[in-house]
Amino acid sequence: MYEVLKTEGRAKRAVLHTVHGDIQTPVFMNVGTAAAIKGAVATSDLEQIGTQVQLSNTYHLHVRPGDEVVRKLGGLHKFMSWNKPILTDSGGFQVFSLAGLRRIKEEGVYFQSHIDGHRIFMGPEESMQIQSNLGSTIAMAFDECPNSKADYRYVKDSVDRTTRWLARCKTKMAELNGREDTINPHQLLFGINQGAVYDDIRIDQAKQISEMDLDGYALGGLAVGETHQEMYHVLEETVPYLPVNKPTYLMGVGTPANILESVERGVDFFDCVYPSRNGRHGHAYTNLGKLNLSNARFELDDRPLDPECNCPVCRRYSRAYIHHLFKAKEMLGMRFLVLHNLYFYNTMMEEIRDALDEGRYSSYKKEKLEKMARNGED
Repeated sequence: MYEVLKTEGRAKRAVLHTVHGDIQTPVFMNVGTAAAIKGAVATSDLEQIGTQVQLSNTYHLHVRPGDEVVRKLGGLHKFMSWNKPILTDSGGFQVFSLAGLRRIKEEGVYFQSHIDGHRIFMGPEESMQIQSNLGSTIAMAFDECPNSKADYRYVKDSVDRTTRWLARCKTKMAELNGREDTINPHQLLFGINQGAVYDDIRIDQAKQISEMDLDGYALGGLAVGETHQEMYHVLEETVPYLPVNKPTYLMGVGTPANILESVERGVDFFDCVYPSRNGRHGHAYTNLGKLNLSNARFELDDRPLDPECNCPVCRRYSRAYIHHLFKAKEMLGMRFLVLHNLYFYNTMMEEIRDALDEGRYSSYKKEKLEKMARNGED
């Protein structure tokens, strides 16, 4: 059950009650594609830094170690020792990202594995079965993610097919949840709105899928080549046609600024690889903008990454030490920055929720953006 607790304009402060615990929103979901956060971060670390939801990928876990393996070991929660909510992406994004290795048909998609090249078929029913085997809290519907700049006719045909696939996902999910041997019979299903940057396609499909009464609704196919302003425009035009009494999830987004802007436009679920990927490359998100710890200016800087941060890294280690770790190519430097960045994102979401609770989101957003615009100049 999803409860909207407060609103400020289109911004929502809510809670989603799940079988694996409550999710306070707006929320950032930490991306652990193959059931692990890249950067040597354990689930015990995620508990320490305030993570509410872990996200894993259906396609990657199907390929390795295999969803049947995970099922035999008791499901994804038990497999990775995580007792809070997990969202599994459907594998649909790989239809986009593995463009050279795929063939799309009405029944589903034929892939070649990116690992060993073996042939894989995945359609709506297969995606739901895999996610049921994983036992995630939230399963995403199987979709195609067309290029944001694709031809109008192609996008329209693709979105119509995605809508038909969604109906098949809903039917299959109901069947799987009704089985006695299902790991999680309370698995939730989120549908995905697609349509590239075409307002009319997005809006028409949003209306259609809203009538399906799903557990939540995502916007896909954004942050894949269009400008930030084009993305914000799509949100402004489309979100009003999605149910306000259901979670609204913007997939794969984004920067702290993207999140702040999107919350204002009615989004309350987010995920992105930026904090972990940028951390592994020496970049730290702070309240004063982004720092590149590989820069020589940090060689003698004995301050924490962010004086306002209370993460395990900032409480103990200096910029100079982390700079040294990156220069020495020590894995510990990557681990430190991934931990810090995830803490920064999770803490920012907590600040957003507090601001919405107190009716001051607009002023909070303005102040946060102005501080981060300093881009590490302190």
